[in-house]
Amino acid sequence: MPADGRKKQDRKDAQLIIRINKADRDAFLDLCETLDTSAAREIRRFIREFTLSHRSAADESGADHDSTAKEPDTWPRKQKSRNSKKK
Repeated sequence: MPADGRKKQDRKDAQLIIRINKADRDAFLDLCETLDTSAAREIRRFIREFTLSHRSAADESGADHDSTAKEPDTWPRKQKSRNSKKK
């Protein structure tokens, strides 16, 4: 097992690059800092919840998805960001 305790299949091995309005980005980052979380963590959480909530719609439409992927028993709990500092 890796030193950080995560299983190999749980490691993040892909990137999603998006273009957004600078004001929206800055507001999002400020809010994440205020809430003591990271932008990446909140985006990953959104993607997990979005894909799970729309899974049945994809099944009905016949859309391709990884049929071997399974929903974890529990999602990781929100953890405090290591590099955030209280002001």
